[in-house]
Amino acid sequence: MEEVGVAIKQALSDDGSFFLNIGNKPKDPWIAWDVALVLKKHFTLQNVIHWIKSIAINKADVGNYPNIGGDIAVGHFKPIVSDRFLNDCQEYIFHFTKTGDAHLDKLAVGIPYQDKTNVGRWKAAKEDKRDRGNTWFIPYETIQSKSERPHPATFPVKLPEMCIKLHGDAEMIVDPFTGIGSTAVAAMRLGVPFVGFEIDKEYLDTATARL
Repeated sequence: MEEVGVAIKQALSDDGSFFLNIGNKPKDPWIAWDVALVLKKHFTLQNVIHWIKSIAINKADVGNYPNIGGDIAVGHFKPIVSDRFLNDCQEYIFHFTKTGDAHLDKLAVGIPYQDKTNVGRWKAAKEDKRDRGNTWFIPYETIQSKSERPHPATFPVKLPEMCIKLHGDAEMIVDPFTGIGSTAVAAMRLGVPFVGFEIDKEYLDTATARL
């Protein structure tokens, strides 16, 4: 991974962003952070985003919102059959930059204020949008069979789409682990040129078919 990181840094513009999605295994929860530490000598870790794949919230914890009538349980996850480990409902998105001062377009992925009186109250609140924060709930797209998701480490197209929007004004997207092409699809939707690399022909064929 370090060799890939060095190559990415060489190709990255001075104000560019490198978003790395990585999950853990129940028996080895250090995987993501071990990779992050390897890249620490080459990049600044500017943000850590939590990709929430599934979430459950009791109505009592939500607060007084009339449009929410009961408990919330949404999203998809792979159940873990164990009395030692919890279901893994999140993954990390590490946002690396060269110096840690890349300017972001936070409102490009912003969300409306729940309390509309906040619009205009704060200096940054010039419209009905606020910073989403670093927890992103993005469920998997529903599939009918495993053949629709042949890669073991896929993610929804919306995930790279939000990363691209957050960075803002991207001139080129490069993905050294293209897989089945979710990032390529996101770049195409946003009209940004894309270059990808993939060593598995089956995955590459799937990615090409999606474009």
